[in-house]
Amino acid sequence: EQIQVRTRGEFGGIGLEMTMEHGLLKCITSIEDTPAHRAGIRPGDLISHINGEPVLGMTLIQAVKKMRGSAGSAIVVTVRRGMSSEAFDVRLVREIIRIKPVSARAEGDIGYIRIVTFNERTYRSMNRAIAGLSRELGGRMNGLVIDLRDNPGGLLDQALKVSDAFLVEGEIVSTVGRHRDRVRRFRADPEDLASGIPIAVLINGGSASASEIVSGALKDHGRVVVFGQRSFGKGSVQTVIPLGQGQGALRLTTARYYTPSGQSIQVHGIEPDIISVEADPAQREKNLRNPLSAEGQVRKGNGALMEEVCPDVSGGEDPILLCALHMLRSGLLSVEIQTLN
Repeated sequence: EQIQVRTRGEFGGIGLEMTMEHGLLKCITSIEDTPAHRAGIRPGDLISHINGEPVLGMTLIQAVKKMRGSAGSAIVVTVRRGMSSEAFDVRLVREIIRIKPVSARAEGDIGYIRIVTFNERTYRSMNRAIAGLSRELGGRMNGLVIDLRDNPGGLLDQALKVSDAFLVEGEIVSTVGRHRDRVRRFRADPEDLASGIPIAVLINGGSASASEIVSGALKDHGRVVVFGQRSFGKGSVQTVIPLGQGQGALRLTTARYYTPSGQSIQVHGIEPDIISVEADPAQREKNLRNPLSAEGQVRKGNGALMEEVCPDVSGGEDPILLCALHMLRSGLLSVEIQTLN
């Protein structure tokens, strides 16, 4: 059920992205224009009870299942804003939540595209977003930022299409199974949706799986400069086998992903070319319980520190984005791409 929701990109709920912390639900973000967002639930808020039932002792999947339900049904969550604050109840009415995979805006003459997940609509939405930006800027878009931060991944075919949109040739990603001679390679078609303009890709420790396929492919081909923090390191291929008659599904790890240069994504992740100080290095695959081991070539990092490359943006609201925009506008990003190649 969770996999189907992720693929379709819609569900009945209140619009919260959550994780577990100290046995409570922690809000990562509330999706814009959803019941949770309109009620003022903020990132960092903790939920201790769902309809009066304690969250403590539930798994994340169990808690999420209780949060979801049919549109129009009511739910009461008990919220604590900071561990020392007094808890309060919030009554919400569930709605159909549609996960918008892509958002876009113009930053002067630079296009900015945020991809939050790779579901069935991601490539089509991105294609429309780029066309819309091009019209808005009168065909004079001089650079593009693709923001993959905190994108947990999704469908492989969408990651392939997004990568292919900016490459004119070569391998996008390969998979290697238990038997090393069983290699499957995915290659690009000769068309660049961005017409060769310079591109910055933003990643962090929350960028995983499909996000790492995209950033790794574009980085290895020298098509982009990658900014931010080392990605999560989820480079395992998982095959889902439905059990039938509503009995759930079996998810098996069957192979590993490798970037075009032969770098293993598993555990090691993708290292940026321009590195920001990592905010929370614990939130990565290698620090999970019993992570799948890495195999194959691992490229040693030689990225530049963002604080040295863009010393004037450190006090800004989003220094990584500001640095990318600065390098695009100044032409330094094009020079960096030539240096990397």
